[in-house]
Amino acid sequence: MRLLVALPGLLLILIILWDAFETVILPRRVTRRFRLTTFFYRATWLPSRYVASKITSGKLREQYLALFGPLSLLMLLTMWALGLIVGYAMIQWAIHSRLKVSAEAVDFGTYLYLSGVTFFTVGYGDVTPASPVGRIIVVIEAANGFGLLAIVIGYLPVIYQSFSRREMSISLLDARAGSPSSAAELLRRQRNNDSLRDLSSLLHEWERWSAELLESHLSYPVLCYFRSQHDNQSWLAALTTVLDTCALVMVGIDGVPRWQARLTFAIARHAVVDIAQVFRTAPSAPQCCSLRLPDDELLRLRQMLSANGAPLREGKEAEKRLLELRTMYEPYVFALSEWLLMPLPPWILPENAIDNWKTSAWGRIQ
Repeated sequence: MRLLVALPGLLLILIILWDAFETVILPRRVTRRFRLTTFFYRATWLPSRYVASKITSGKLREQYLALFGPLSLLMLLTMWALGLIVGYAMIQWAIHSRLKVSAEAVDFGTYLYLSGVTFFTVGYGDVTPASPVGRIIVVIEAANGFGLLAIVIGYLPVIYQSFSRREMSISLLDARAGSPSSAAELLRRQRNNDSLRDLSSLLHEWERWSAELLESHLSYPVLCYFRSQHDNQSWLAALTTVLDTCALVMVGIDGVPRWQARLTFAIARHAVVDIAQVFRTAPSAPQCCSLRLPDDELLRLRQMLSANGAPLREGKEAEKRLLELRTMYEPYVFALSEWLLMPLPPWILPENAIDNWKTSAWGRIQ
């Protein structure tokens, strides 16, 4: 009967090792529905999300949600370590491995203790295997412990480097598009500074940013849970602002080439759809587009752009084209916004909006 316990123990070890390989080493999205890491994040994010939805203060809610990403990494690594320790203890107990131990009674707790000190290579020496098979198992377990330590050393810096590169571009968007970012504000500021001709180079930079976001956030989906430095910023809001801007340029704004906007729109929309597939967040109904930009807001958007010398092409064909472009990405960003509790940016900044660079803990620039 004891030997039957060895199979679940071996299966547990293999599942954890394969899950760690897919999560850390494999540089592509895993499409399999059942994954230990996927189950872990759903089991931990759902209650965290529920608690966050009950917090009325937006600032406190963001502070609470900002803890989830880093803490989930530590919790995931702890889960892997505990699973491997239990799995090796089950195998040692199942094969009834002989032990050199000072205590008279040897139970499963003794094997669990041996597995723990072996995995973390503590090596107290008070409990040691006496059989050849037991010694082979502890050598393999010690190698797994070193391997997990190497994963931690290599995994965390990669995560934080990707996070840092992502946030640098989001911070640069603050002075260009406001806080929170807005497509209309981006175009207005570019036009006021007579730099609409430079918009193509700006969109080119965001094309590369979207491509890097696609690669890093598919390989390491935990990055999606990492919040930005400011409460009114997020990677999802920045990506949506870029898509909004590209959609307006593609519809037609005088003096702005459309080719680069098409390229940036393509990769940004690709990133949104693929990340939505990672979280299995089905796109919202197309009617959500009218909620984000109703007809009166669209009219105000046109008036604002026209007043700043960047008129948007008018007519039924232009409105139809804009709606088609928005329908290609807005249902996905709505779904991700609801799942991750990240607000979407407005098309037009509210009048009381203040850029983050103008504020401080001691007040703001007048």
